[in-house]
Amino acid sequence: MRRLIVSAFVSLDGIVQAPGGPEEDPTGGFTLGGWMFAFGDEGMDISAAGFDGKDRELVLGRRTYEIFEAYWPYQPADDPIATTLNAAKKFVASHTLTALGWNNSTLLHGDVVSAIRALKQQVGPDLQVIGSGHLIQTLQAAALIDEYNVWTFPVVLGRGKRLFGESARPSALRLVRSKVSASGVVMSTYEPGGDVRPGSFASAEPSERELARRARMANGMW
Repeated sequence: MRRLIVSAFVSLDGIVQAPGGPEEDPTGGFTLGGWMFAFGDEGMDISAAGFDGKDRELVLGRRTYEIFEAYWPYQPADDPIATTLNAAKKFVASHTLTALGWNNSTLLHGDVVSAIRALKQQVGPDLQVIGSGHLIQTLQAAALIDEYNVWTFPVVLGRGKRLFGESARPSALRLVRSKVSASGVVMSTYEPGGDVRPGSFASAEPSERELARRARMANGMW
């Protein structure tokens, strides 16, 4: 079974809307598009995190597909990211699109969860989701995501589309690796870590150190 990998740029307060430019996604009156650019530096390896789709097949939501389709086919032939994305096989989740103009693009028909579950069963390279916030939420709720590459930028946006919403499936994640760029971007990779395991400090057995502290307090020592 091939893996489904998600890569997303996110603000400190969880916003994923329009990181790339002012006109990328102004829906809902969002006016802070392009918020990630002030933090770019050479220490950011977009290929390692899957943002260029190298050696993978792409799974894209409608809006991300339309943004990419309007941009990447028109970049210079020597642009390595454009070359990779243009050549990659692309699967598009949409209930409204009827035709796809970007080469190597296939429209996913019917229920997107069933369609992507079937894609994972096929032989081939790993599947890569870039952007596509609404699609990520759908796939997370269905427990189909095998890896999250989340780049958290040191900026608070206050409002906008979030990486996870109220429909998110409660689940734990395991940190696989993490690196901080010179500009303060935390680049983390997570894998599913099972169910959330709630606990309580009130019910925890006190340690020997805590018992000694309580004894000192009871004796008026501090």
